[in-house]
Amino acid sequence: MRKTLLLLSGLAVVILASGCANTERKFGRGMSNVIEPLRMGELRRSMEQTALFDGPDAGYATGFIKGLNRTIVRTGVGAYEMITAPIPPYDPIFTDYIAPGPVYPDSYKPSLVSDSTFATDANLGFSGGDVMPIMPGSRFRIFDTH
Repeated sequence: MRKTLLLLSGLAVVILASGCANTERKFGRGMSNVIEPLRMGELRRSMEQTALFDGPDAGYATGFIKGLNRTIVRTGVGAYEMITAPIPPYDPIFTDYIAPGPVYPDSYKPSLVSDSTFATDANLGFSGGDVMPIMPGSRFRIFDTH
């Protein structure tokens, strides 16, 4: 009986989560939000925006606390979206406080990673893109022409 119940519950999860593009989108958005403490986009953006509008002293103090708060909220929303991915609704939640997609400071626009996966020039062995985009403050790009 226990094996049958376990098998049926596993089958129910597979049926609920399979074949639904919205489920994949919601789960991917949740994964992106859960890694926010590693990416630190909210923290850097909050510090930058607070420093621009309220002054540099407020950027280091108030901006840090505001960014930390937004990072925790985004991580929590991401965990919620990952857990509830097979369950409708599939639209982003809590969008009045955080943006549905990842945010970055205005002074940094991410690009593709400098990797052979995205590089079209196999003859040189390397091409343009961010060298280490996960590391905060890494702005070095190879062959940045635009």
